[in-house]
Amino acid sequence: MSEPNGTVSPAFEPVRDVVAEHLRRGTECGLSLVVDVDGDRVVDLWGGHRDAARTRPWQRDTITNVWSITKTVTSLAAFLLVDAGELDVSAPVARYWPEFAAHGKAQVEVRHLLSHTSGVSGLDHPARLEDLYDPRAAAARMAAQAPWWRPGSASGYHLLNYGHLIGELVHRLTGQSLREFVHQHICAPLGADFQLGLRASDVDRVADVLPPAIDFDPSALARDTVAYKTFTGPAVSAAAANSPAWRAAELGAANGHGNAASVAEILAPLARSGAAAHGRLLKPGTTELIFDQQSDGTDLVNGLHVKWGLGFALPDRRTLPWIPEGRIAFWGGWGGSMIILDLDRHVTISYVMNNMGADVLGSPRAAAYTTAIYDALDARS
Repeated sequence: MSEPNGTVSPAFEPVRDVVAEHLRRGTECGLSLVVDVDGDRVVDLWGGHRDAARTRPWQRDTITNVWSITKTVTSLAAFLLVDAGELDVSAPVARYWPEFAAHGKAQVEVRHLLSHTSGVSGLDHPARLEDLYDPRAAAARMAAQAPWWRPGSASGYHLLNYGHLIGELVHRLTGQSLREFVHQHICAPLGADFQLGLRASDVDRVADVLPPAIDFDPSALARDTVAYKTFTGPAVSAAAANSPAWRAAELGAANGHGNAASVAEILAPLARSGAAAHGRLLKPGTTELIFDQQSDGTDLVNGLHVKWGLGFALPDRRTLPWIPEGRIAFWGGWGGSMIILDLDRHVTISYVMNNMGADVLGSPRAAAYTTAIYDALDARS
């Protein structure tokens, strides 16, 4: 299973070679990789295995937990409401969710949620992972909390609660859960094989995530830091993503299930300034909101230097030197999965895998594929 399945355009054969090399070396277990250039799928590859024993092949329709790539789909849900005139990114969150004004949060704006600068990046203690499985109750707890830093002054990655905060806005405005809204207004219209959580009927085609060799241990962090509060509010191990409870939950920050193709189908319209295959998903002005930079500095939670726009990070050579400058928006899933939207070139790069690396964001594999893709794009331009 060292050779990937699927197709590539002739100019992108070197990309297939890099993928094949990582499969041969065993650094990949299973993966899918898609490159969309203005609606033309020039790379559509998948291969390897779904399981640690490497006995079950990764098929075209294999899906897996995509970790924080889920946040980008949740962001798109918010942008749809902005596009419809129902949500204002510069309005106080409390306009739509009055209870959120408690404990000095009356001035927190929707844009602060979308850019991880709200001051609410987790649950106050005591916090268990199971607490997040009830999104309405967890959101109510977050509304009642005091912020952990001055909202808007810095980013603090909303690790596991991003979907609860945005999802509560979706619920207040539409009456739907985030899961229902994403399915009805994003996945179904776009024909994307993606779901928040996982339907029981799809368990047999899921690739288990393979946790990194060393799981993150927050006990080494100082107890009074935002990072410690976030990573223990609640704590999560990578192996939790394989549990039935995690898979059944609605975690708009971390438990979306899909593959490179479905992630690309959902997000490629953003790279085309809102244009989808069967009509317009968003107005061009709405997609431009992504580039409204909200912060630029060391994130209080993940420790990376991040430039946050709305819903996505923006290029920063100090953090990921292999993502070029330009009108590019991106984010990644824990372990290495990536989604990159290049609006200058109308290019979408979507990479989803199950063998988790140790890096906080990206991985050497993601870097190798992205570099090969941009080399191919440059060579044919």
